[in-house]
Amino acid sequence: MGETGTPMKRDTLGLPKVAYGRGSYVFDEAGNRYIDGSGGPAVFCLGHAHPEVNEAIRVQLGRIAHGYRFTFTSDPLERLVEIIQQQAGPGFEHAVFVSSGSEATESGLKIALQHFWARGEASRNRFIARDRSYHGNTLGALAVSGFASRREPFEQALRETAFVSAANAYRKPAGISVEDYVQQLADELEQTIVELGAQNVAGFLFEPVVGAAGGVVPAPAGYAKKVRDICDRHGILLIADEVMCGAGRCGTWRALEHDGVVPDIMMLAKGLGGGYVPLGATMFSAAVGEPIHANGGSVNTGHTFTGHTLACAAAVKVQEIIERDRLVERVRTRGHSFISELRDRLADTDAVGDIRGRGFFVGVELVKDRGTRTPFPARAELRERIRRHTMQEGLICYPVGGNVDGRSGDVAILAPPYNASDKELDEIAGKFERGLRRALADVR
Repeated sequence: MGETGTPMKRDTLGLPKVAYGRGSYVFDEAGNRYIDGSGGPAVFCLGHAHPEVNEAIRVQLGRIAHGYRFTFTSDPLERLVEIIQQQAGPGFEHAVFVSSGSEATESGLKIALQHFWARGEASRNRFIARDRSYHGNTLGALAVSGFASRREPFEQALRETAFVSAANAYRKPAGISVEDYVQQLADELEQTIVELGAQNVAGFLFEPVVGAAGGVVPAPAGYAKKVRDICDRHGILLIADEVMCGAGRCGTWRALEHDGVVPDIMMLAKGLGGGYVPLGATMFSAAVGEPIHANGGSVNTGHTFTGHTLACAAAVKVQEIIERDRLVERVRTRGHSFISELRDRLADTDAVGDIRGRGFFVGVELVKDRGTRTPFPARAELRERIRRHTMQEGLICYPVGGNVDGRSGDVAILAPPYNASDKELDEIAGKFERGLRRALADVR
């Protein structure tokens, strides 16, 4: 049952059929109302059907939907470049717009490879990434993703990548401090570079706050600065995947602002355009772009819809609203109390192993044994039970699985709209608590 008590009308895939959205709420064809507690997959940063964004889209459609990038530039594209460069801060002199986070990752990899090719170092064509990571569903992005279940059908077609350990303070080895754990991870990265030969490595790719593959895992304190130093010593590009965690989601416009680190290449999507029109971006420094441009060319990446005029117009309005209404600041300050409320509500629930995150990006990890941090077996399908019971409560959250070993592990992600009211945040927390308790009762 949904919030109205009406039986859910479902299609042949077993999903309710969406009818419309308004603000933080989504309605299905049966009349059930759901509060969007995860912004879909952490996309809908301003909720649904925002009147100002819809009007900006309408106005742009009345002019032209898209001016093809090899024929025209446009005001929306140029304005969006100005906005994201201002928000990102120094170190991002160039930007390429694409249509998804996966394409943004592809562009980031290609820009790194082209950078070294233009410098006469074509041997630098290997990438290092981390276990329990996800960078997209295209073949290049999958190749650098440590997400076993999503890679498996395509394994034979994927480019070889060197993987180092995930950086997860909740699952660090027993008996060592966070500081020692971070040093251990840094040593592993450096040793991997040495084994591959620095002259063969183009970049190290990581999510500052891991999304779907880990279930909202912030980099441990000091980690980002250590990997920045290692990359600098070996002449390797640091590539930050902020597709899910960036554009304000973590309470700073760049997630790595929290860590005081600037990458060489950064990917964005999701909250950049708020889900109104598909959009992603790859930003990179002047130092990365200079050899490419000096070699007489421009970055060799992009597609038919790169810099799509309508998508840029929608994103401009999304970003203007976020800045005008100081929503990144709200996410930063209100995020602390939102996480605290979840911890208070679930303090007596032994199956809740960890509640973590930054801003409006929160992960609740479930464990069979809190002391040993042993996950529930995959066959228990806890994440699917959480999805079903929270939907029945009238809440959309984002359960993910396999965060421990690629198969086992369950985390529920909450990523509310940046402009969700206090009342709506309380509603999300209450409905999540009830849905989670019902799901755990099923498993018990």
